[in-house]
Amino acid sequence: MIKRIGMLTSGGDCQALNATMRGVVKALSNTVDDLEVYGFDDGYKGLIYGKYRMLTVKDFSGILTRGGTILGTSRQPFKLMRVPDEKGLDKVEAMKQTYYKLCLDCLVILGGNGTQKTANLLREEGLNIIHLPKTIDNDIYGTDMTFGFQSAVNIATNAIDCIHTTATSHGRVFIVEIMGHKVGSLTLHAGIAGGADIILIPEIPYDIKKVCSAIEKRNKEGKRFTILAVAEGAISKEDAELPKKKYKEKLEARAKKYPSVSYEIADQINQVIGSEVRVTVPGHIQRGGEPCPYDRVLSTRIGAGAAEAILDEEYGIMIGIINGKIKRVPLAECAGKLKMVSPKDQIVKAAKQIGISFGD
Repeated sequence: MIKRIGMLTSGGDCQALNATMRGVVKALSNTVDDLEVYGFDDGYKGLIYGKYRMLTVKDFSGILTRGGTILGTSRQPFKLMRVPDEKGLDKVEAMKQTYYKLCLDCLVILGGNGTQKTANLLREEGLNIIHLPKTIDNDIYGTDMTFGFQSAVNIATNAIDCIHTTATSHGRVFIVEIMGHKVGSLTLHAGIAGGADIILIPEIPYDIKKVCSAIEKRNKEGKRFTILAVAEGAISKEDAELPKKKYKEKLEARAKKYPSVSYEIADQINQVIGSEVRVTVPGHIQRGGEPCPYDRVLSTRIGAGAAEAILDEEYGIMIGIINGKIKRVPLAECAGKLKMVSPKDQIVKAAKQIGISFGD
């Protein structure tokens, strides 16, 4: 039996992409007598322009602990997929032609929400697609966990841990800005794990007065410092009530004065209570380094789950994990949906019970 599969990684990189691809190929190679694997360079770009290479099982050896992606990646916005490129090329038709040219049995796509939308588009166009949920945001609907998330939590938590010593020494207010424009899962988990005193996430709009009150309360209790874990997409209650167009204008105006929302919050805190505030932005190091043991195991399970689906010839699915078990989730049911943090989640409730403020 011969199987021809294509693989690509799209969107932002993370620590466990290689581990997941390894899981797929190793599981297939132990079952399939004749396996051909085509890796597309730099995500959908490689599929569009026919840039690929044939890989062997050896190419997936020794990459379990390696971060990033051996295939390279790029961001190809879903909203532009139906728009011809600068030379007039029909991208969707080009991807289909590459797929058919190689006589692929299926295409395994690793990526986040935007990547998943395009994966579903290709499914609708008749291609055999399996999507594997990658993102440090853990915001993909239909799976309890995405690979890359726990590794990023570890790094973001370490950043907060490191800030604790200097914050204690100087008696300052510190803001650690964590990745997450639309969803605050990473900030929430890292904030709790790192012992942050205030956590600000997009799903729970904050009142700057309540943020300042929480800092002043700690000061009155004789605590020398306060640490805020702030998501990139944290939003005030006032801004949350603005129409989308007005909020976009507000963001454009803010960008001329502040590098990010954290610097605006720092300035506001200083103006209200006079506290000296420092901002730390770990940035892309949250995506880097080797995958943590949890992600290595999760990626191996997801990869093996994808291989099993390929052998069963069940396509048009995402391989997710629900209640600890690998599940095949129809792409039609999950594509385009974000998994948000609910203000009523037990983890939010627990954080509030131990005194963490969300500024609400």
